[in-house]
Amino acid sequence: MIPKLDEYKKRWQITSDPAIKPGLDSMNEALALVGNPQNNIPVIHLAGTNGKGSTSSFIEHIAKNHGLKTATFMSPCIEDVHDQIQLNETPITPKEMDAIFKIMRDSGLDSKLTDFELLSVAAFLAFGRFKPDIAIIECGMGGRFDCTNVMIPVVSVVPSIALEHTNFLGDSLAKISYHKSGIIKKERPIVTGALPPEAMTVFKEEATKQHAPLYVFGKDFLVEATKGYEKYINQDYEFTNLNRMMPGIHQRSNMALAITTFILFAEDQGIEIDSEKLQKGVCETHLAGRFEKLAPNLYVDGAHNPASAKTLVDTIKEEFPGEKIHFVMGMLKDKDIAGVLRLLEEIGTSFTFVDVDNERAMPAEEICDLSLNLDKRVSKGEIVQIIDEKLDGSGIVVMTGSLYLLAQWRKLLLTRFK
Repeated sequence: MIPKLDEYKKRWQITSDPAIKPGLDSMNEALALVGNPQNNIPVIHLAGTNGKGSTSSFIEHIAKNHGLKTATFMSPCIEDVHDQIQLNETPITPKEMDAIFKIMRDSGLDSKLTDFELLSVAAFLAFGRFKPDIAIIECGMGGRFDCTNVMIPVVSVVPSIALEHTNFLGDSLAKISYHKSGIIKKERPIVTGALPPEAMTVFKEEATKQHAPLYVFGKDFLVEATKGYEKYINQDYEFTNLNRMMPGIHQRSNMALAITTFILFAEDQGIEIDSEKLQKGVCETHLAGRFEKLAPNLYVDGAHNPASAKTLVDTIKEEFPGEKIHFVMGMLKDKDIAGVLRLLEEIGTSFTFVDVDNERAMPAEEICDLSLNLDKRVSKGEIVQIIDEKLDGSGIVVMTGSLYLLAQWRKLLLTRFK
């Protein structure tokens, strides 16, 4: 379910299927009907398990500080469908979305696509009208057969690989990497994080097959800590005094991937790289729902799989050693809930489980039953009341488990604690 998408579908009398149907045929046919706007956009394409959003945000802020018009397409939403399509960091307006849905209706897209395919076509149309200098597009799931995989990017990026969506992508890192590596295009560079060996083997083989230059974090570029700052180094560039505000050691890798990606993009597009503008872009980078501080001692983080849960745990250990940690949590039933819980329970003092308003959600009571923590409860109260009760005690409150949960409550909490 994509919040508010149904309003546009109803208004413009376009039906689409909420199911997930990997494959590109329907998408290619639909894009042909609307004029193939994806073919005239300079794109950075991202796939991977975790880190796509943060890496995208670093790229966007670096590009913005170089004076470039930016456009992004990401999933899932933070609040509703509008923030999935952003133009110069601003969610698409209802007026522009209406104009795009009119085009899609008049082009005969009714009943041809899934919900996410329909939204992806809308994003490509929005970008075609906006004409950005750089478009940053995240895969919805997988890569090879993801509906965003219909254009030739300037650079492809994969921050990480871990087990996810195993019912669609396969039950091994190699199988999942087969899907993710599908965004590598002929003679176009691919930038990756330090992937597990099983995954890296697949990426090297695909890069060789496509004659695509492969750049790997820790091998072809790296970041060093220097007196409170960080320094980026590759064979041709060195950027010092990088003041990264996104917390967590994992963001060092995401920042490095973004810098490498922007270098490759700038070289392809004839853009001169300015070290001060790059430093400013790194410093200004933030991302809603990624260890985001909403109020003193209150954070939200959309950790929804074991890999992202481990990252969250590592960040909390780094930022708040020895503090009491109170988790407020809801999750979707198709996730590895037990795996996430085991990791969070390493540092969690207490757990409050809440329901997520989504048909894929697991009831809070069932998640609570899976928890091994001694201090746990289910709450059906208003989220503001739950948070207020937790903040009355000592320690840090972290709301996590699902980006859909954050989408429901983040705006309300921001208003409450403004």
